[in-house]
Amino acid sequence: MSNGNVESPGATLASGLDPGAVAEWLARQRWYATKSRQIATLEFEQAISLEPGSPLVVVLAQIGFATGTHELYQLPLSFIGPDELGGREAIQRTLDWVAVDAVADPELGRELLRAIDGDRTIETDEGSARFHRVGSGGPLRHDAAVRPMGVEQSNSSIVFADETVLKVFRRLEPGINPELEILRFLTEHEFASIAPLQGYYEYESRSLQATLGVAQRFMAGAVGGWELALDRIGSDPAAFLISLGALGQVTAALHNALASDHEDPAFAPEEPSSEALALLVATLDEEIDRVFLRLPDDERVATLAGRGQDVREQISHRAQLGVGGRLIRTHGDFHLGQTLHINGPTHSNWLIIDFEGEPARPLFERRQKNSPLRDVAGMLRSFSYATSASAIQRSLPAPGDFERRAREMFLERYLAEVDSALLPAGDAAILNLLSIFELEKAIYELQYELDHRPDWLAIPVAGITRLLDEVA
Repeated sequence: MSNGNVESPGATLASGLDPGAVAEWLARQRWYATKSRQIATLEFEQAISLEPGSPLVVVLAQIGFATGTHELYQLPLSFIGPDELGGREAIQRTLDWVAVDAVADPELGRELLRAIDGDRTIETDEGSARFHRVGSGGPLRHDAAVRPMGVEQSNSSIVFADETVLKVFRRLEPGINPELEILRFLTEHEFASIAPLQGYYEYESRSLQATLGVAQRFMAGAVGGWELALDRIGSDPAAFLISLGALGQVTAALHNALASDHEDPAFAPEEPSSEALALLVATLDEEIDRVFLRLPDDERVATLAGRGQDVREQISHRAQLGVGGRLIRTHGDFHLGQTLHINGPTHSNWLIIDFEGEPARPLFERRQKNSPLRDVAGMLRSFSYATSASAIQRSLPAPGDFERRAREMFLERYLAEVDSALLPAGDAAILNLLSIFELEKAIYELQYELDHRPDWLAIPVAGITRLLDEVA
């Protein structure tokens, strides 16, 4: 279905938006990515009306900084009368209309899911917005009960009828978003341990192709893996350890699935190169200099004082033993917070979610293939955080050997199920490469905690110390 070049009240009103007012509002949003820099300019690249007469317009706004760099944001805006404002936050207001965020108030965002359900295509003078329905299920219930999913860091999500969740990407980058790319691949290959893709929408012009949002099945009754860990580590650690073994099995199944199509160049496994490992080591050298030179005179980091060279030598020594295995598409930001747990006879207990990769990395990096052990390292570090957080946040200390046993349970089931061709040959080589990725992650954590949560410094410090004391 094509609407052609349409005019609507929304499109007309969007042309009157005040860039200054929008920039001021944008800078206050939780999902705005670059809070450390002041917005110098804001330009409206495109305003896409979803249908004639609709007050909802998808605005693509490009902001500029004094350094000359730019970022592009998606702003689904609805234009309503002043008497409809109620408790909504006004972005811009005149006597006759008010611009509001149509995703922050999900009642105003229904048209996005309706467009996906209708496979709608909207042509403009500059480009086209395409909405796609995926799968053979029934209609998406865009007219049913709707609610926001809750506070999110970088995107916004709306839940419809507790059956569909629509994730709207706020900051846009050219190219296909890994969330869409991997979800579509796994859905087409009938991988069971995800929330299946139901649809998506995208924009394309001569200068830009970008994913705008994805719709997935909403998994009612699921509990977040991080929340489950905090509930169970202190209250029923033995049962949770068994559950973590099942998570290892599901993680192996994910990697097997992502490596299963040798005909698709975006997913076909590749041989690792020594250059890639050398680049990782060089990058880690820079991070080690940056972090260890600024360690404070604090007993919480005392065990690492003066040990930057030890870390560098440990990584260099392990890197000399080589890589091995295969490079595949991976989750890219794997930890307990990227999982859901469901109790039920028709579901695998664990589901894996959020395939965008690390939001701070550019999109092209998030689409690169990596060793599956990088995902494994992320999850092992998450066990360390959950073990400590049980005491910090719930006042329920974990058993003294919980983290060690969690690692063992997860790795045992993972290594039993994963395709061995994806990993280096032999247990020693596997653990060696895994240690490099764990050190990489723990060094990042150390820098983060120094900047944001000094009370949590003991977690990465303990992880780095343990890895330094291991014999390669």
